Amino acid sequence: MVRSTAYGVTCAVAGQKTPDGYYALNRMLGSLARHGGHIACSGTCLDARGLSKELLLAEASRSTIDELAAWTIEADQVLTF
Repeated sequence: MVRSTAYGVTCAVAGQKTPDGYYALNRMLGSLARHGGHIACSGTCLDARGLSKELLLAEASRSTIDELAAWTIEADQVLTF
């Protein structure tokens, strides 16, 4: 499960043109979803950056702090970066 907050929500924007040699995080998230991963983006963070659900990868959902808390409690490990 991936939960994006702050500017991290921009990683889930579809159709990005990443220059050669740079990580394409939106493609990495798409791969994660194809392998059963879940992607959720903070609704508050999306709103603060003027991003709508329509701009995100099809696999990414709009989420809440309550869902983040539930995922954190459920997880065996939590990674932050």
